[in-house]
Amino acid sequence: MAWFKLGKKAPAPSYEYDPSAERPIIRASICTGEQVAGFKNRHTGEFHEVMLIRGDEDKELFMRIYNLNQVEKEY
Repeated sequence: MAWFKLGKKAPAPSYEYDPSAERPIIRASICTGEQVAGFKNRHTGEFHEVMLIRGDEDKELFMRIYNLNQVEKEY
């Protein structure tokens, strides 16, 4: 059941990211397939994990919470 199809508002962001210094990505494990959404610092490469992605609904939720149009996947 998708929460956004029910007309509910997106939850408040748990992390305040800086679009000029960070980029949203989904880190995916080649071995296990586990996916984690978060933000990667453009200069240092440091990754800040925000949420586990278990499917398309979780990815859409992440994008809606942070008002994103697209998210790159990184292996």
